[in-house]
Amino acid sequence: MNDNAGCAHSQQNLNDMLQALHKPTIPLWRYAAALLLGAAQALALAWPAAWALPPILPAGAVLWWLQIGATAGLYALLQTCSRARTAFVLAWVFACAWLMGAVGWIYTSLHVYGGLAAPLALAALAALAGFLALYFGAAAAFFKRFSSKFRVESAWAAIVFTSFWLMAELARNSWFTGFPWGASGYAQIDGPLAFIAPYGGVYGISLAATLLATLSANLLLAAWQSAAPLNQQGLRRLALPLGFFAALVLTVGALPRLLPPASSSPSHAAMTVDLLQGNISQGEKFNFDTGVPQALAWYKQALLQSQADLVITPETAIPALPLDLPTGYWLSLQQHFAQSGRAALIGLPLGNEEEGYTNSVVGLKPSHSATHYAYFKQHLVPFGEFIPPLFRWFTDLLNIPLGDFSRGALVQPSFAWGGERFAPNICYEDLFGEELAARFTQAQTAPTVLVNISNLAWFGTRTVLDQHRHIARMRSLELDRPTLRATNTGVTALIDRHARVVAELPRATTGVLRVQVRGNDGLTFFAIWAGKYGQLPLWTVAFVLICLSLTQRRKN
Repeated sequence: MNDNAGCAHSQQNLNDMLQALHKPTIPLWRYAAALLLGAAQALALAWPAAWALPPILPAGAVLWWLQIGATAGLYALLQTCSRARTAFVLAWVFACAWLMGAVGWIYTSLHVYGGLAAPLALAALAALAGFLALYFGAAAAFFKRFSSKFRVESAWAAIVFTSFWLMAELARNSWFTGFPWGASGYAQIDGPLAFIAPYGGVYGISLAATLLATLSANLLLAAWQSAAPLNQQGLRRLALPLGFFAALVLTVGALPRLLPPASSSPSHAAMTVDLLQGNISQGEKFNFDTGVPQALAWYKQALLQSQADLVITPETAIPALPLDLPTGYWLSLQQHFAQSGRAALIGLPLGNEEEGYTNSVVGLKPSHSATHYAYFKQHLVPFGEFIPPLFRWFTDLLNIPLGDFSRGALVQPSFAWGGERFAPNICYEDLFGEELAARFTQAQTAPTVLVNISNLAWFGTRTVLDQHRHIARMRSLELDRPTLRATNTGVTALIDRHARVVAELPRATTGVLRVQVRGNDGLTFFAIWAGKYGQLPLWTVAFVLICLSLTQRRKN
């Protein structure tokens, strides 16, 4: 009997193993859930205009609650699997959906303006998202291995996930030149966690949002497990995540009232500024028969006719080197601002074949010096402004004027005018708050106004513009400075030090936005630590939290 029973048991185990081999490693519903949650995270960064339902879901709005819900859903999904490999795949699928949704506008630049066939453009987008998603897949796999010692609803499990997820966000921000577009913290710019920005930056917000999401999921998981039966032991298991959650909510509510002001009050009189938006078609912008003459004529007229204290053009508003401009063009602009009592910040390329070319901003103002202010873009766009090794074959497929530009220094002087210190950055550079903060190491020389000049006409006129506006708003909040934005097609705007959009031109129109701006002095806590150490303090926080988790043991 015993032998027969043993044989039967062995046969049953064999049958179970054979059945398991024929079953998918991950049920299809988990794939679908990961895809939907990742898509929700992307939508939270800027709600598409095509799906707008004002005032509930206005076009371009951030949905902070949706971002927290998406992260909480992913965390709960990961808790349903027992293997690190499974966790890797689910998080990778989530991140692919999130990143493809967040940077889907790349398809427009590759296909519409680059002339790349639609399947190849889509494949390139998927390859980029798939590569960047590896960071988050690895984070989930490490989480699963480290958290195996904790109960599902343990607060320490939430802390471990938050730490590894933060590391993934930081790695995407920095490694291989960095590509942080669509970071989760930007979805909180209008949410209750936005107050963290002057102290912890966008990734400090990401940390808090992830912890809030995971603890919320823990609360629900603990409640589910304790519900039947709801006994004394179940209540004790529920108490820890509930306590952590309550403490976090109270902290979020109290900190804005307890923390000191981010920086000092404005100390300068208001200055009038004209922000130019030429709306030159990207398909014509570098055509020397059509777009170039149009740009040269419109911007010259706008620059010469401006009566503001300062006039600012978009990135490469003058789409040619000074030596290649019509005779007398550049000299007439120099002479005008040398004599008019006004100033200008003008986007144009500089350099030569021997020394290299730069994407630059030139500052013109009354001066007895023969040299002018110049800012040189230092964080270049991969494939757009420099070609990574081994990828020349890919850029050769594109019908886009690309090149290998020279980099400027990380810290460059501000443009001093009218008692203000204007700090230019060009397009993609304002994604890197720690790099902008490097200019704030000394309060006496720190910028008082941020200036972003951009040309996003490569990528369409909707979601990408909303996303970039939110990014600029985050920089204003982190550094407690107003931001002036002059763009080719939008969003040309004034953003105040509290991240509020004070004035904005309609996108995809030609016009001049007249604003008044007051700079700000003092240094935020974020500017102090990020300016000196970059993102190292946040890496340290994540590492310390993981080390602390290792000191804990599963309690039965």
